[in-house]
Amino acid sequence: CLDEEGKVHEFDSSWRTEDCNDCSCSKTGIGCCTSYMRPVDYDEEKCESIFNKETCSYKVVEKDDHSKECPVHSWVG
Repeated sequence: CLDEEGKVHEFDSSWRTEDCNDCSCSKTGIGCCTSYMRPVDYDEEKCESIFNKETCSYKVVEKDDHSKECPVHSWVG
């Protein structure tokens, strides 16, 4: 399989992209999906979500104080 970056991958192999997508190669082609969950139910007026590319995860923190995490009631991914 040839991925969008021009790299060749063997059949039945899998890898994680720089954008935190998990991909796999089969004889029918490449399939990819996100490797992380995205927060969707939290106080968006008081809080903001920050994506960490190194850990491929979101953290939801107060806008005025990033050391304080906010409760998240629902995630999608």
